[in-house]
Formats: sequence, C-alpha cells, structure tokens
Amino acid sequence: MRGHVAEVLLNRPGALNAIDDEMDRALAAAWERIDGDPNTRVAVLRGAGERAFCAGGDIAAPPTGRGGLSFGGGLTGIGGRLQRLRKPLVCAVHGYVLGLGFELAMCADIIVAADDARFGLPEARAGIIDHCGVVHRAVRQLPHHVAMAMIVASQTLDAPRAAQYGLVNEVVPLESLDIAVQEWTDKILGCAPLVSQAAKQAALDGLDISLEEALAARYPLIDLYSQTDDYQEAMCAWRERRAPEWKGR
Repeated sequence: MRGHVAEVLLNRPGALNAIDDEMDRALAAAWERIDGDPNTRVAVLRGAGERAFCAGGDIAAPPTGRGGLSFGGGLTGIGGRLQRLRKPLVCAVHGYVLGLGFELAMCADIIVAADDARFGLPEARAGIIDHCGVVHRAVRQLPHHVAMAMIVASQTLDAPRAAQYGLVNEVVPLESLDIAVQEWTDKILGCAPLVSQAAKQAALDGLDISLEEALAARYPLIDLYSQTDDYQEAMCAWRERRAPEWKGR
C-alpha cells in the first residue's frame, strides 16, 4: 500500500509470472482487501521481472478455480461467477502478456503498455484449452477479425497495434513505464473517489443490458453519493472556487 494506492505484484518471474493455484488464491485475497478498504482509491497491477507481465496459467501447476478470483469466476469471470473490482484498476504490462495474463490485463480500467509488450492467445498453437474466458473479452475489446486471428491462429499483437485498436491507453518505453503509471494514478487520485467508483459500476453494469435499459436504470452507488461528505465538499469547493479535498466518504 502506498498512500491511497494498492500495489499488486505478480511475483513469479522465474515462471514468467504464470498463475498457479497459490497465486490465484493470493489474487483473490488481494482484490477482496482492496475493495473492502475505504482508504484504497486505486489499485495498480504489475508483473515482476524483465521478460513478462504474465505468461498465462501455469501448465505445470494450473489454478483449480477453488477460492480464487483469477480463475473459476471472479475478477476475470472464467468459468464461473463474475465479480467486478469496484475500485479503479491500472495495469502495467510489459513483455509477454499471454492467455490468462492477457485476460487479467483486460480486466483493468487503464492499461499502460511498455513498447516491448506482446499480447497473445497461445491456446490454438499449443493445442491446450480448458476454461477460456479470455476469448470472450478479446472479441469484445478488439475489432472482430483482429480478435479472431488471435483466437484461431494464435496471432500475436504488439503494443503499437494494441494502442491502434484501443486495447491499451498508452504505450511508453519500458524505462518510462513506472512514470506513466504514476501519471495515471495521479489523474485518478485527483478525482472524487466515490464518483469514480460509482461511474465505473454504472458503466460496466450498463453493458449487460440494452442502451434504453441502461439509461432508465438506477445505480446504487450513484444514488448514495448525494448523501456523502464528498458530495458536500464538491458543492462547497464549487461555491468557494477552490480545489476540493476528497475524503472518500
């Protein structure tokens, strides 16, 4: 934890940060702590080492989906119940971003990519597939034929093309990745945290229904916001022509 920023690190660099059952459970616990901590306003997800953000699920010791959020449901929604992270999530990717690691990155609200990042779905080429929620995210977040080339032919996608297709927010040199992530977290921290969370909830929940239904729906976090201290602070700051000081409550 750094101030209002929760840092989550995929820390198996010797295995290219491939997700095994232990890491899956650790991620589940991390997301639960982040959403349950009122002091946390943004989370940052990174991968350790120089070669990869995450090479996917660990074939030698695959996650079972029991008790985790990166597999068998949860944050990525693979093969089970989908649980969205309420707090804004910034993901810093570099090197290999493959399979389950690609899906984990696509769960973020902001993706900052180093210029060496390579996104891929190796399942077809490797001849191995089980739960594969990543294909559902890829075909929704990328142009159809770009996604299908990744899905059926294991075509990789480099960082500049990922930016061209709107998959990532920014591409920077590897040595500038930390600076770019800090700039994005600072932007989020400058916003009213409860508004960011409420707007995220509304935007993502609205995707599950038609536009007409989304426009007519009520969203709990938005409805509750007018009763918060931050709402009162926003009104006072506007009247006094000053920058607001957010409390997150």
